[in-house]
Amino acid sequence: MTFIIPDDLAPEVYPLAWLVGAWEGHGVINYPDIPTADFRQRIDFTHDGGPYLEYRSSISLMGPDGEEGQVWSVESGFWRVSPTRPDGMELEDFQHPIEVVLTDASGYVSVYVGAVGNGRIDVGTDLMARTASAPEVGGATRLYGLVNGELMWAWDLAAFGHELQSYASGRLSRVES
Repeated sequence: MTFIIPDDLAPEVYPLAWLVGAWEGHGVINYPDIPTADFRQRIDFTHDGGPYLEYRSSISLMGPDGEEGQVWSVESGFWRVSPTRPDGMELEDFQHPIEVVLTDASGYVSVYVGAVGNGRIDVGTDLMARTASAPEVGGATRLYGLVNGELMWAWDLAAFGHELQSYASGRLSRVES
């Protein structure tokens, strides 16, 4: 599927324009004290002309016969290219600083900072607020990359008393632009 920058996309988010659209695919959760599980995922990156992208992700576990099972995770938030580089952040050529604010239905909010450039996004956070019933999460990193037209991603997590380590990863194909 060909990628076209939408006419009404704010110039501030051009470095993120390749994300705009709907993505679907599969992945795996593999983390200590959590049974390894395959899942299906849909991510939607939309815009309304503002200087940000709107984000929504839904992950459903796959049943033993490949059927869609219970919902595992639902996130929503906003991605934007930061007008300034955060202190201490080194940027390579063709990279732009980004900020990502995510809310998770399990009861926490995360603020990620990082960089986008050359079809790759690296973000990390240790700034997470949670409700009393939300899981204890101490930090996370995420990597997104456009590889041969597919969105590949990996999520490392420090949670449930464990150090930062691989939590989940996925491979998604564009289904709408």
